[in-house]
Amino acid sequence: MDFGLSPRASELQDRMRSFMEQHVYPAESVYDRQLAAAADPHALPPVMTELKEKARAEGLWNLFLAHGDWGAGLTNLDYAPLAELAGRSLIGPEVFNCSAPDTGNMELLALYGTPEQQDRWLRPLLTAEIRSCFAMTEPEVASSDARNIRTRITRDGDSYVVNGRKWYTSGIMDPDCRLIILMGKTDPDAPAYRQQSMVLIPRDTPGVTVLRDLPMFGYTDRLGHGDVLFEDVRVPAANILGGEGEGFALAQGRLGPGRMHYAMRAVGFAERALRMMCERATERIAFGGPLADQGVVREWIARSRIEIEQLRLLVLKSAWLMDTAGNAAARTEVAAIKVAALEVAHKVVDRAVQTHGAAGVSDDTVLARLYAITRALRIADGPDEVHLRTIARRELAPYRDSGSKAGAA
Repeated sequence: MDFGLSPRASELQDRMRSFMEQHVYPAESVYDRQLAAAADPHALPPVMTELKEKARAEGLWNLFLAHGDWGAGLTNLDYAPLAELAGRSLIGPEVFNCSAPDTGNMELLALYGTPEQQDRWLRPLLTAEIRSCFAMTEPEVASSDARNIRTRITRDGDSYVVNGRKWYTSGIMDPDCRLIILMGKTDPDAPAYRQQSMVLIPRDTPGVTVLRDLPMFGYTDRLGHGDVLFEDVRVPAANILGGEGEGFALAQGRLGPGRMHYAMRAVGFAERALRMMCERATERIAFGGPLADQGVVREWIARSRIEIEQLRLLVLKSAWLMDTAGNAAARTEVAAIKVAALEVAHKVVDRAVQTHGAAGVSDDTVLARLYAITRALRIADGPDEVHLRTIARRELAPYRDSGSKAGAA
């Protein structure tokens, strides 16, 4: 395995690191103040517009998208350390137009969209003229099993009519949200994984009602997490993405790179927390000396470094496998990094919170927010248990197929 970066990726890494230090980290407090002062808690703070303009002018833009016709054309392995750098700030990914849910939606449109769909939606997403959201999870069923989804997409002449309720539709509260990509059932009687389809719904389509904005552990995100009702929402038949019955396959097609992005951003979370832990430990005095002199704090720091390095190598292996053997070949590793990344990040953040004491649970640092995010993301994009189930099934498969017994040579 060769985890070395290409010369282009190495140069981008240096430039992004410098950009983060010079522009992004100093802007975090400005962003928070502007957001707190805004009449709309979901409005884009002016400083973010400034940061986006600077990032785009410097060519640090759309780096996540591997498709050369649309994005930067980087491999998964080359993009991984860039995702980590952006993830060290909660506002970082948006600065570079590399934030969810737009990244996954842009990948879907680049891979499966028609030329007309790409002109209408993908191009303005790539220039950050608009934002988008993805509607899959439903409050009344366990949506980690896509077969449970109840939202119906019914063909009616030259249109599709959508009826159902979704929640945690991240991004729908953003005033710039113009597109909803919704996953629902077009044929409940089809084979289990041919029942689902994805459809493109303009945000202002009649019948789309946001019932409420859902917090995560008490935090209200700027993009919002909507509880959304779809009542007789009618869109042209041309708005189907990829074709009827392709929804599950489309979702699987974007999972590998998307989960690698998640995982590397989580590495960024952990690195930020470890840095804060070390700074706090060397500055804070207790029991006659700095916290860094306490054995338990040293152990937290040492274990955090070990766990982050292990995680990073696992994610890089996954990225390398996707690049060299394809997404399917990396399925076990992709499932593993989704579990490991958020477990490690949450554990490191927890130690940093403990090191900061009362300050760690306040809003004076970013740690409380990171704590909430890393915990919530163990549910988002499929709970840990789903990915563990995938890994276990793949591990057991050769033993069941061959009839091997435990302990056999």
